[in-house]
Amino acid sequence: MPSTIRQIPLESATKHHSHDFHQIVITLCGSSEFEIEGLGGRVNAFSGCIVPANHEHYYSGNGHNRQLILDLPEDAPALTGEHRELVALFDAPRFFALDSPLRHYLTFVESELARGFDNSTTSFQQDRLAATLLGSLKARLGASGCTAQRRIDLTQIDRFIRRHLADELRVADLAKLACLSEAHFSERFRAQTGLSPWQYVRRQRLHAARQLVMQSRLPLTDIAIQTGFANQSALSHAFRRSYGASPRQLRQGFVTPSLDANSRSTPHSTALSSATSPVGAGVLSSQ
Repeated sequence: MPSTIRQIPLESATKHHSHDFHQIVITLCGSSEFEIEGLGGRVNAFSGCIVPANHEHYYSGNGHNRQLILDLPEDAPALTGEHRELVALFDAPRFFALDSPLRHYLTFVESELARGFDNSTTSFQQDRLAATLLGSLKARLGASGCTAQRRIDLTQIDRFIRRHLADELRVADLAKLACLSEAHFSERFRAQTGLSPWQYVRRQRLHAARQLVMQSRLPLTDIAIQTGFANQSALSHAFRRSYGASPRQLRQGFVTPSLDANSRSTPHSTALSSATSPVGAGVLSSQ
């Protein structure tokens, strides 16, 4: 199937869904809110996010806004053949900001969309435009190849996550602690822990939320807010995926929680001793 590129505003009401194709969303004007599997926050103009296929995400627009959306099936020409290495962009959700060259390219994409295409070439042209954008993003977000470097101080990272679990944070905030670019930080973090930063933070959020569910009588809405989920619905969805039961069922003792593959221990598995706090995602340049 071909890729499609479209421009739409997002409604102010928060919505959520998942789909079986990859997606890139770039805010052209105004701002939006995105949370992908428990990670995210505000996306300002000329910033965007990578939404891998089958990842539940919540989204809304703030006031007057316009979004450029790329829908990318896994068998799209922009992700297959000579472009097949670009699918690595969708290994995990990420947030990014466009630098000056990419902003100029975005202007070109908008002009092409406004000009329109002959029906027989529309799909091919949109895939060509998408492949160029994906390749440029991958070059900026890609790994550096440097491996023989000092280890990331995970104790410092854990403290920061606990303090800011309910805040709108991004991978760039964690990378700053390690004095690394976001791309280098993400690469080294995965090599050191076996998890991407968003997976690690999601596990911390889930652990903190489970502690509060099992050890307090706080309303589930409050627990969701304190542990960085968009709302109670997002919290319940994450619990069902990870523990096979809703927060309410766990609290009432209907089932014994069992961790899924994403929640099992890794070379560095830090349990939150205080149930507060989660994070946000990555950027090309700090937002």
